[in-house]
Amino acid sequence: MPSLCRECLCQFDTTARCPACGSPRVVSHDEIFSLSIAHMDCDAFYASVEKRDNPALADKPLIIGGGRRGVVSTACYIARIRGVRSAMPMFQALRLCPDAVVLKPRMALYAEVSRAIRAMMLDLTPAVEPLSLDEAFIDLTGTGRLHGAPPAVMLARLVRRMRNELGVTGSIGLSHNKFLAKIASDLDKPHGFSVIGVAETADFLRERPVSLIWGVGQSTLNALHGSGIRSFADLLRWDRTDLTARFGSMGHRLWHLARGEDMRRVSPNAPVKSISHETTFFEDTSDPDLLDGHLWRLSEKVADRAKARGIAGRVVTLKLKRADHGLVTRRQVLHEATQLTDTLYRTARGLMDHVPQGMAWRLIGVGLSDLGPEAGADRSGDLLDPQAAKRAGAERASDLIRAKFGPEAILKGRALR
Repeated sequence: MPSLCRECLCQFDTTARCPACGSPRVVSHDEIFSLSIAHMDCDAFYASVEKRDNPALADKPLIIGGGRRGVVSTACYIARIRGVRSAMPMFQALRLCPDAVVLKPRMALYAEVSRAIRAMMLDLTPAVEPLSLDEAFIDLTGTGRLHGAPPAVMLARLVRRMRNELGVTGSIGLSHNKFLAKIASDLDKPHGFSVIGVAETADFLRERPVSLIWGVGQSTLNALHGSGIRSFADLLRWDRTDLTARFGSMGHRLWHLARGEDMRRVSPNAPVKSISHETTFFEDTSDPDLLDGHLWRLSEKVADRAKARGIAGRVVTLKLKRADHGLVTRRQVLHEATQLTDTLYRTARGLMDHVPQGMAWRLIGVGLSDLGPEAGADRSGDLLDPQAAKRAGAERASDLIRAKFGPEAILKGRALR
């Protein structure tokens, strides 16, 4: 069976270890050198970056997230063994792993590492479709002659380079379409390399749960279970017409996915639809100064991500959650696109004036949508606010200082509230 050493990139027939370097990190598959659609997913990305920068954390359970009433952004694999998962409430995570080290996310740093990983991918092919800071689809079809090696070898070289140059690891899923490549990348984490070939697709999927389908949320999953569909084998028993009648356009997609079919192309220009950040308070609060301080910090995080991606947006959203978990949202369309913290904050602050005053809130969030390239953003200023241009200039100068000396090098007074 064709095999690849993930350490020295030697290609050979199956043995327990690489015959060239002796490494046991070998991946073997009949189709490994003929497949070219991949999904790369970094391993516990935020936590890996923090451990890279602080070796004292290497053997400790690490959680990246908010306070006790916040949620887990990500957790290292030591914490995951204890049951900690992304999006888990922090109080529950700390109950499972009371000795965990908890750090707040440093999004500007993660975005910087993400850009470096993206550049490495683009060295292989322009067909890279980012899904988030830490994962992307990669299409290496037709690149064998350019690189003098099959796609599998170049993917192994990519994750080796990530580890050696950036200190982070990733897991590769290699298959014949995006749907199966994404499934494959989860099969052997962390630092895995899994392959799903054409010949094995039907057998691989048949008994697996439909919850494996990317994009199927809890409500859709409940509807599928209510129709007696729990596995791909159950899906295969449905006629395409009946599935479409029952689930609409999703039913048509399910019919194809049940057969391992996915015609979506890897799209380098797939747009980011929105950027948002939110925080959950330790105690419900109506304190206007505290809420104002959080509005600034959240606006700054959204702006940092927009600047890092070179994009701007025209719609600002304020999100609030009451103690009973009821949501309140307000939106405002701007006259021009922005990526500035000052504009985001002032818009969100204005929206805050139009929600019930004196109410205790459990969560607050700021979002930016209707996104596009940054060119042309924040150009005309505000005729009703002659100081806006000065504040924008000061913010750009602050960005340069923070980029050189770190995110805490310069802070707004309101951010300390």
